[in-house]
Amino acid sequence: MLGARPPAGGQPGPQPQAAFKGGAIAVVGVLAALWLGSGFYVVDAKEQGVVLRMGSFSRVTDPGLQWHAPYPFEKVEIVNLTELRSVEVGYRSNAKNKVPEESLMLTADQNIIDVQLSVQYDVKDPKAFLFNNAAADHNANDIVKQATETAIREVVGRNKVDFVLNEGRSQIAADAQKVIQDILDRYGLGVRIAKVNINAVQPPEQVLAAFDDAVKAGQDKDKLRNEGLAYANDVVPRAKGMAARLEQEAEAYQQKVVAEAEGDASRFKQVLSEYNKAPKVMRDRLYLDMMQQVMSATSKVIVDQKGGNSLLYLPLDKLTQAANAPAPNGAAAPTAAPPAAPVPAPAAPAVRNGKSGRDSGRSRDIFGGEH
Repeated sequence: MLGARPPAGGQPGPQPQAAFKGGAIAVVGVLAALWLGSGFYVVDAKEQGVVLRMGSFSRVTDPGLQWHAPYPFEKVEIVNLTELRSVEVGYRSNAKNKVPEESLMLTADQNIIDVQLSVQYDVKDPKAFLFNNAAADHNANDIVKQATETAIREVVGRNKVDFVLNEGRSQIAADAQKVIQDILDRYGLGVRIAKVNINAVQPPEQVLAAFDDAVKAGQDKDKLRNEGLAYANDVVPRAKGMAARLEQEAEAYQQKVVAEAEGDASRFKQVLSEYNKAPKVMRDRLYLDMMQQVMSATSKVIVDQKGGNSLLYLPLDKLTQAANAPAPNGAAAPTAAPPAAPVPAPAAPAVRNGKSGRDSGRSRDIFGGEH
C-alpha cells in the first residue's frame, strides 16, 4: 500500500486515500452500531427502569426489552420493586448484640424499657426512591431506620409499661407501622412499609428480676380473682335457687294454712248456725262424733262389773288383727268361726250408753246449754 511500487504494465493502482477513508468509515459505522446498541436493556417483571437524560428524570420504563439513548446522553437505573429490604433497631444480627442507645426508651408512666424491632419495606415509587433519597445508602436504610426510631419512641411513650410488656405488642407494632409510613410519605421517599416485627420487649437488665417478680404477682392476682369468680358463680346460683325454693315453699304453706283456717272458720260458722237452732241435739251429736273418733282407735274393752253382768274377757284386739289379716286359701274355712264367738256384744251399747249418759251430763255442764 503506502510506499509500494506501482504494478507492472504501467496500470495505475487504487488511490491510498480512498481505501483509508473507506476503512475509517467502516470502523466508525461499527463503533456507531455498538454505541447505539449499548442503549438496549432488559427490565425484569419485578423491576422498573428509570431513564435519566443528562442527569435529569426522563421517564419510567416497564418490564421488557427497552432502549435509551446511549451514554452520555441517557442512562437507566433499574429498581427492584418486590425486594424486601430490612433495617434493625436496637440490635444487630441477633438479640445478644444490643445497641442500648437505640433500644432504651421511656413509657407513659416514666419507666425505661428495652425494645428491639425490625422493619421490612419495599419500593412503591421508583422515581421518588431514586431522587428523594438524600442518604448515602442507596437502599435508604438510614432514613427508614431514623424514621423507625422516631415512630417507636412515640408509640411506646403513649402507653404504659404493663401494656407494652404484656398484651400490647401487636398493637404497638401496628401503630409503629402506621407512624413510620406517615413519616416516610411526608419525606416523599417512595417506600412502603411491609411489616414491623417486635422481636423483644423487656425491662433493662438491671431491674429485670424485679419486673419478673411483679409480673408473677400480677399473674397470682389474676389467678386468685378468677378462682374467686368461679366460686361465686358456683355458690350464688345455688343460693338463689335455694332462696327461691324456700320462698315458694313458704308461699305454699301460707296458702295451705290460710285455706285450712278459712275452711275451719266456715265449718265452725255452719256448726254454730246449727247449734243455735238446737243446742242439745248438737251437743249430743258432737259428743258422739268425738267418742266415735276416739274409741275407734283403741283396743280396750270396758266391762261393767257393778251391773252384775259376768262377761268373759275376749282378746278382741288379737281377734280383730286375725280377722283383718289376709288368710291363705286353704285356711279360709277354719278362721271363719272365731268372729261369731263374742256373744256378749249387745251389752256393750248399755255400757257405752251409760258412759255416754254420764259424759253427756258432763258435756251439758261444760256447754251450759238450755234443755
